Amino acid sequence: MKNHILQLNTIAEKSSRIILGLMSGTSLDGLDLALCRFTGAGVETTVELLAFETVPYTEAFKNGIRAVFAKKTIDFQELVLLNATIATHHASLVLSCLKKWGVSAWEVDLLASHGQTVYHAPRVFHGLSDQPNATLQIGDGDHLASKTGIITISDFRQKHVAAGGEGAPLALYGDYYLFSQKGENRFLLNIGGIANFTFLPGDESPTKAFATDTGPGNTLLDAYTREYFQLPYDENARLAQKGLVDPTLLSLFLEEPFFQKPIPKTIGPELFSLDWIKKTLEKYPKGSPNPYNLLATLTCLTAKTIADAIKSVNLSGHYRVYISGGGAHNPLILKHLSEFLPRISIVQMKELGISGDAKEAILFAALANETVAGRVGEDTTLGGLPLISMGKISLPG
Repeated sequence: MKNHILQLNTIAEKSSRIILGLMSGTSLDGLDLALCRFTGAGVETTVELLAFETVPYTEAFKNGIRAVFAKKTIDFQELVLLNATIATHHASLVLSCLKKWGVSAWEVDLLASHGQTVYHAPRVFHGLSDQPNATLQIGDGDHLASKTGIITISDFRQKHVAAGGEGAPLALYGDYYLFSQKGENRFLLNIGGIANFTFLPGDESPTKAFATDTGPGNTLLDAYTREYFQLPYDENARLAQKGLVDPTLLSLFLEEPFFQKPIPKTIGPELFSLDWIKKTLEKYPKGSPNPYNLLATLTCLTAKTIADAIKSVNLSGHYRVYISGGGAHNPLILKHLSEFLPRISIVQMKELGISGDAKEAILFAALANETVAGRVGEDTTLGGLPLISMGKISLPG
């Protein structure tokens, strides 16, 4: 038997595993690296975060991704080259962080890489009834494994699509294993480029748990801030707080059909882009809005659509919202959420013992843990889909 297959079996049988989770989201701000120790699997999983860092991307690297990101028409050669380029860059960041943390590559059992989403096309977006849900993440796992010497599990979303899902949000699986709590209904809200939440019922029923996107998180805020203020993002909502929410404009944004579709659902920057803002403004009766008011209104839109999705879940008993992602640091989003959800307790993810900034990388490390150590029966479902193992395994040699 090949040595790496024997090594995989050994890793699966260990009482605990060291897994390095990598996450690069649609905001393109950088690579999150979360070094974790996992004990057990399934609902018996426990995780300890050993080290975490976010390494920012250079503008040149971001622009390379933006050349193909969420676009229907691209230079195909650029896409092919990026598949290797992204993986090679991520591998160098892995090795750099491990050196900084004083950890050798041989001490890491698995590398869990989300990759970089370049196009997300569920049926709810492409509208082609005879075509499947589809999504594409690049950053080749074989390159990562070869350059780091660590067994790599990557490309998690394809199995979810193959099983009948939309390939997102995948947070449900790790959230269910790590954060379910008997007696408390929980919303685990992540505000990244796109906002999404996982609902975990207080009775811990896997048939009631689900995850859904709600609409734009930071993607419209970041895109508009780059375009009109020449800044990468609206830090601490300083620009938006100079403006006022325009009720007319907010109503026009809320006419988007995606917001009326029932949950669970998924979407991406393929829809919520600068073009979407410009098309909406064509219906605005007052001419060009004040840029600060427009940014304030977009910020309110993020909070409003999150709150509407949460309120659409019929609940009884006690429940709380635990918030993570870049939007968790936006004081204006938090202010609006508190106004729209006055009777719901909204707290930071750290209340559950996990850094909100590290959560997404931890969750993909949890998926890798399940890939090698999970022991779920085929008849078990979670969120309406079979409780599947996800990810492709790449061996270093």
